[in-house]
Amino acid sequence: MIKLATDNLADVTERNSGKKTEPKSVTSLLIRCLIFSFCLLQFALVGNAAELKEIQRRGYLIVAVKDNLRPLGFRDAAGNLQGLEIDLAKRLAQEVLGNSEAIKFVPVANRDRLRVVLEGQVDLTIARVTATAARDRVVRFSTPYYMDGIALVTKEPNVRSLGDLTQQKIAILKGSSTIARFRFILPKAQLVGVDSYQEGRSLLESNGAVAFAADVSVLTGWVQEYPEYRLLPTLLSAEPLAVVMPKGIQYDDLRQRVNEAIDRGKTQGWLPQLATSWGLPWDKVNK
Repeated sequence: MIKLATDNLADVTERNSGKKTEPKSVTSLLIRCLIFSFCLLQFALVGNAAELKEIQRRGYLIVAVKDNLRPLGFRDAAGNLQGLEIDLAKRLAQEVLGNSEAIKFVPVANRDRLRVVLEGQVDLTIARVTATAARDRVVRFSTPYYMDGIALVTKEPNVRSLGDLTQQKIAILKGSSTIARFRFILPKAQLVGVDSYQEGRSLLESNGAVAFAADVSVLTGWVQEYPEYRLLPTLLSAEPLAVVMPKGIQYDDLRQRVNEAIDRGKTQGWLPQLATSWGLPWDKVNK
């Protein structure tokens, strides 16, 4: 497609000037223009993100969070934001500004969790974002504050361990990276793909499956809301949840303060205490 566009441009130039323009020189010009445009785009995406000194002058943190994902970030009966990630954000506000209430929360959908940081709409995102190599190309991640993982939930009284699911039907989200692991651990189990957590629960309620495999952070909230369900004690994977921050050396001071606070939370014990207070397992994968 690029070659076709270049050839067309060369033809127009030749017709207008009466001279033959070398496609090679046009290609070079086109490439330089594309590179320049890409650089401008990159600058525009992060140009409005606040540095640490600006945040301190402003007097409050702006943090993107979830408001519908118990127990990480959700609204209680009074409409107040609660959860592990809400508590962590307040700890970071205390670390950066000396006031845990100096914070503005911005609820976001999953698709917007990185975008709001890239566009400088928020200072940080703490919204169940898994740190991956692909995402690390566009944003920076903190030290992981929690190791999430794939767990199984069931309401069947006879299902107590993975061994009880050897030849049973297990609901699992379509496209899950854990499918291959299930095939290895439970090769005779029947995996039933679902498109959502709601569909997974419906399948369990209709006895279309005896267990549902999904993120333990989400299933923990599920069990809290529907106490007839139980989490099995084994986690099948470990996925680091981290704070999302903008790229660039100008944000190093902010990243350092965030990382120091998270590391201190682990060594001093308040971070695992927060997790367990919200019913999240810590010792199984967080070391």
